[in-house]
Amino acid sequence: MILLNFSHPLTLDQVAAIEALTGAAVTHLRTVPVQFDEQQPFAPQVRTLAEAAALSAHDWQTQPILVVLPSLNFITAALLAELHGRMGYFPPVVRTRPVADRIPRTYEVAEILDLQQMREEARKQR
Repeated sequence: MILLNFSHPLTLDQVAAIEALTGAAVTHLRTVPVQFDEQQPFAPQVRTLAEAAALSAHDWQTQPILVVLPSLNFITAALLAELHGRMGYFPPVVRTRPVADRIPRTYEVAEILDLQQMREEARKQR
């Protein structure tokens, strides 16, 4: 599975937790730094961000891909639209959370959100 990380670098423990939750090995980990100019339009910057993942059109449509999203909500929303366009569906995403009572603050993998399944369930409410 290809793990696209648009967030903070992942630890070996976090990658192991992702593999345990998904039952799949991470064969490629691509960490893509996210730094946007908030004075410029986001759409072109998001396209550049997706291009930085260095995947072909074939890869986007055929390879198992899991995503760690950036933390800024506007970038995340635009990136999800871009990824859906490239993949043809919403990718599953990793949710992290702070470890309780840990100083300094550290994060653990909380769950994998299957956004496409969530979308399909929501469509039943229409």
